[in-house]
Amino acid sequence: MTPVLHLAMGWADWLNLFAHFLMLSLLAVGGAITAAPEMHRFLVDHNHWLTDTQFNASIAIAQAAPGPNVLFIALMGWNVGLNAGGGLWTALLGMAATMLGILLPSSLVTWLAARWGHRNRHLRSVRAFKQGMAPIVVALLIATGWVLATVHHGDVPAWPLWLVTLVSALVVWRTRLHLLWLLGAGALLGAFGLV
Repeated sequence: MTPVLHLAMGWADWLNLFAHFLMLSLLAVGGAITAAPEMHRFLVDHNHWLTDTQFNASIAIAQAAPGPNVLFIALMGWNVGLNAGGGLWTALLGMAATMLGILLPSSLVTWLAARWGHRNRHLRSVRAFKQGMAPIVVALLIATGWVLATVHHGDVPAWPLWLVTLVSALVVWRTRLHLLWLLGAGALLGAFGLV
């Protein structure tokens, strides 16, 4: 059974949530999903504003839904707001704090950097920077997979989740199978209580 959280959040907590996502926005090299381990540390481990189940469900639902995958951050903020107990208004406040926080700095920096990079694309340093960022992005994606695969639910043994993670990573790496098929397979395994 999923534990229910009852938070008492003041304005300082909401501002802290917004400020943390402002900072994460500038660290999310390779997309917002690469900052998921830090989001987990901040929301689940440090502040206890979300449960592990809510954190993973926010990512899974947003990844399965059409549209930009950054929506998982809106779901995290929404769940923090619901845990704060104020209903619709605190849920909307949580969603606004996380989404504005994650979007504002990165959007501004991306716009400015893209314009500058395009004007200077012939420079060796610009090309080297782009090539050097690739392994960082890959490492951040692996860290995200690690966080999601290490959540352990009650009586279900951990090894099936590790096996599903490994097989999914190999399928993504070696085939062109659409991710929705993997998400569907994971949903079925979860529905039958296998992972």
